[in-house]
Amino acid sequence: MATEEIRVRGTVQGVGFRPTVYRLAKACGLRGDVCNDGQGVLIRAAGSEAALAEFVIRLQQECPPLARIQEIIRTPCAGEFNFEDFAIASSVSSKVKTEISPDAATCPQCQQEIFDPFSRFYRYPFTNCTHCGPRLSIIRAIPYDRCNTSMSAFAMCPECEKEYHDVENRRFHAQPVACHICGPKAWLERADGKSVTASMFSMMDDVDAVCTLLQKGEIVAIKGLGGIHLACDATVEAAVQKLRQRKRRYYKPLALMARDIEIIAKYCTINTKERELLTSPAAPIVLLKLRERGEIPKNQSSIQNCIALSVAPGQNSLGFMLPYTPLHHLILKRMNRPIVLTSGNLSDEPQCIDNGEARDRLGKIADYFLFHNRDIVNRVDDSVVRVIGDKVQTLRRARGYIPAPINLPPGFNKIPPILAMGSELKNTFCLLREGEAILSQHLGDLENAVAFNAYQDTLNLYLNLFEHQPQAIAIDKHPEYLSSKLGKELAAANQIKIYHIQHHHAHIAACMAENGIPLNSPPVLGIALDGLGYGEDGTFWGGEFLLADYCKFQRLATFKPVAMIGGEQAIYQPWRNTYAQLIAADSWQNLTQKYGKVEILKFLEQKPLKLLNQLMEKNINSPLASSVGRLFDALAAAIGIFPEECSYEGQAAIAMEALADIDSLNNDKETQNYPFNFTFFDSIYYIDPSPIWPALLTDLQQQISPAIIAAKFHISLAKAIVEMVKHLSHEHLINHVVLTGGVFQNCILLEQVIKGLQTIKINVLTHSLVPSNDGGISLGQAIITAAKLID
Repeated sequence: MATEEIRVRGTVQGVGFRPTVYRLAKACGLRGDVCNDGQGVLIRAAGSEAALAEFVIRLQQECPPLARIQEIIRTPCAGEFNFEDFAIASSVSSKVKTEISPDAATCPQCQQEIFDPFSRFYRYPFTNCTHCGPRLSIIRAIPYDRCNTSMSAFAMCPECEKEYHDVENRRFHAQPVACHICGPKAWLERADGKSVTASMFSMMDDVDAVCTLLQKGEIVAIKGLGGIHLACDATVEAAVQKLRQRKRRYYKPLALMARDIEIIAKYCTINTKERELLTSPAAPIVLLKLRERGEIPKNQSSIQNCIALSVAPGQNSLGFMLPYTPLHHLILKRMNRPIVLTSGNLSDEPQCIDNGEARDRLGKIADYFLFHNRDIVNRVDDSVVRVIGDKVQTLRRARGYIPAPINLPPGFNKIPPILAMGSELKNTFCLLREGEAILSQHLGDLENAVAFNAYQDTLNLYLNLFEHQPQAIAIDKHPEYLSSKLGKELAAANQIKIYHIQHHHAHIAACMAENGIPLNSPPVLGIALDGLGYGEDGTFWGGEFLLADYCKFQRLATFKPVAMIGGEQAIYQPWRNTYAQLIAADSWQNLTQKYGKVEILKFLEQKPLKLLNQLMEKNINSPLASSVGRLFDALAAAIGIFPEECSYEGQAAIAMEALADIDSLNNDKETQNYPFNFTFFDSIYYIDPSPIWPALLTDLQQQISPAIIAAKFHISLAKAIVEMVKHLSHEHLINHVVLTGGVFQNCILLEQVIKGLQTIKINVLTHSLVPSNDGGISLGQAIITAAKLID
């Protein structure tokens, strides 16, 4: 007879792990117990060596669907062992080293119950079990027990308590378990304060009434799992426009939710991988390609069934998700068309999570509110993903994915706790500890005061939740980033060493880490293309070719820097970038003589060019930047895409990608690419886009379609990047090329560069687990800091 302590680490709390342990232990004839503690799950078991071995094997093979075993450690059991049978013991408080499970979409069994008139969970909007329901969004402390969640306010009724304690029931120790009798309630309110009941709409209940309100063109604020959303009928142009105007979100695409896959398939094409993502426990928003007009089924011919044009203006894709809570399933039961479901906030502010806050901040946006009384402890936005080729690309990592840790590559097993503060835009922060990285959910742009306050609150919550006491803090080198300033304050207050990490090095290191590149590997060639990041020389970088490992990097090549006239204004007024690029290519006199009748030149002639020239000459608020993001903006404005103003960064570039007619260009073998020059100066190679402008203006003069020009630019840029890699590979040993930065969220560019690099036998690494945009920066900051501490 052998006795063992079996330590299981990973996502093993709140996912039905202990009941599985109990069932398998009984099946293997073992005696002992199992409990949750700060490190995960601890099993004490006695039995024959063969029975113990079988138990461990089956534990890995029959792991619950939401569980993730990171490691199993078996040691001989110390002390007395007096167990007659096998039991589930109470949780033990200890040093936190366990994982918290992400919130999970409603499982098929719970879906069935909420629509079964004979079930006690019939039409109950907060039905859940160990396989689904809230996790991170309701937790206040570890271990994950009801008393440490916002469900502590709801005492279980006898029926729920019976299921909670029944080891054979799938609600055994499901911490948020509840029903109509004992659990949270949902109710409808009018934004103007007048009384409202479901009976006024002849509906079954308040949740059902929401469907009718949406069908009537109303805007309803719906409190869900990790925040409050604003909803309207996605097929009613007037409703969508009303929502945009009230929310002040004038152009950014709006997310959609549909009752089932069949409804989504009427509007978009869905491949196998995309279907898997939509129906997964994470249930993210998945960007899907719009059907061609000829592909639209006959029953979609009427205007009432078409998606409103203002849902995603200028886009060739839509962001769809399926219902992921019983509340959403019940609302959409009678809805045969999609709804808009966008974050409940004014544009750029954090999503509302509190009822009172929503009444104050959303009272002039929503016509009605659907509230409930289960507190949201942690704000969690919807995740956004898409599929490129056969690989998932994460654009926003939040609900369903966080805070599941990312395992670090070999060599990072024994590292001190590190805190990385992230970037200014699309912020996340990162906690690094013993071989794993815990990234926060997407927290938005910190330049917004409300968002920055939410960032600080979330950071404090994570530090307390995971009992994380960093020995080093990593920040971006940009001196004005609010995250960097806060990091300096924390380091000074706690006497912690601080590390300043270059922005693009962090991009590259994040991609290396998620692809499992070991600590002591040879350098990779990282290509980091984005809007901008603070460079080593004090200028703004954004088109970088860096030979990099985790500790250091060498800048081998970049795009020729061009002035950002007006500084930040150039991000939102693309014509400024067009003018700067044109002036860098030729004199304005020559350009107007040759191309004076081209629309973009006539447009620019109306601008205060003399003043702009003075700003550049005197270097007043016109910093040089090697930004490929701004190059995209310049091209977009030149062909008439949002030349005057954009409402968000990258809007013009995104619209140009959607416009690009790659298929027509591929079929036309006579089409010439736009030329780029390669130069060498001061030990660095430069890609100079100046030669493309005469060719592009000539195309405009000849009235070549903007869709063809956009496609030519994408393909020409990709070929220039591949040519630079080919050139650098003759001078340096390059085993891997990393593609990173927000510009590589452009599908066309990414696919063309990968294709080109593969033809020259280069191994390409791209992002999947974390975004290639600044949402992945914190992982890179943390891993570089860890490497420096180990070095």
